[in-house]
Amino acid sequence: MRVAIIGSGMSGLACARRLTDAGLKPVVYDKGRGIGGRLATRRVDGLQFDHGAQYVTARNDGFAAVLQDMQAKGAAAFWADGSDKSHVVGVPGMSGLARALAENLDVCQLSLVSAVRPSATGWSVHIGEEKQSFDYVVITVPAPQIAGLLGPDHFIVSQIADVRFAPCLTLMAAVNNLPLFVTLNDDSHALAWIAQDGSKPGRPRGTISTWVAHASVDFSTQYLEEDNVSHIARMLPLLCERLCVSTVQVTYAGVHRWRYARVTAPLGQPFLQTSKTLYAGGDWCIGPRVEAAWTSGDAIARDILEQMR
Repeated sequence: MRVAIIGSGMSGLACARRLTDAGLKPVVYDKGRGIGGRLATRRVDGLQFDHGAQYVTARNDGFAAVLQDMQAKGAAAFWADGSDKSHVVGVPGMSGLARALAENLDVCQLSLVSAVRPSATGWSVHIGEEKQSFDYVVITVPAPQIAGLLGPDHFIVSQIADVRFAPCLTLMAAVNNLPLFVTLNDDSHALAWIAQDGSKPGRPRGTISTWVAHASVDFSTQYLEEDNVSHIARMLPLLCERLCVSTVQVTYAGVHRWRYARVTAPLGQPFLQTSKTLYAGGDWCIGPRVEAAWTSGDAIARDILEQMR
């Protein structure tokens, strides 16, 4: 059986991992250069920033076992972020979690899937000018992007019409200062979450401190469509104010726009399925947590394996 998985975020990788461990050989397609989706780490000029998910937590035994295995392999570690909860981060960056999960998987990067169509033998996956045939297709991209693959009138598209996301603007900055704190969470502030990235285990150490700031939903929504220069001009002074530093102490500043950062109205079930062999899933099915993405992808894989039995 040939299985195509579209998207190499946590859901796609979890699905591929379960199927591979069961003896199948799924192919994962992703349009980007890296894997992991919002398990993202940006590296520039010797610096690095976890500009997507800041940490992961586990509520169920299945995902807890995955994190324990990653810790045993040195791909994850606990982060003492000042909270009273157990927060796990990837090593040497959050993308390390994705790379550990993707070990020995067939992942095709820079492969933009433009359409998924039924064929005489199953499904035709369109990648550039090529068409690949598969028995099963699993789509794990953000819900608003599914219509572009299946067409606006597809059954799955109608079922996800009420799924909603909130955006997030993320500022990355390197500052020549002594850190005042590890994390600062204030939902009433324009920069709702600020974290000292270099405080995480396995990160580069030096005289320059690295910071990640996630803007609030209201701020992100209001300024989402502005360009990166404007984002930095608005956000950097706010960060400097929080850090009690001058902008002249900033040695690097960059920004990333997460259009589908956090699901605010999830589907309410682990995945969608039609024709018995076409699936759609992701964190948007369950809730705004990395574990929810893993749970959705793992549930899809289990359903495929059950059908094959």
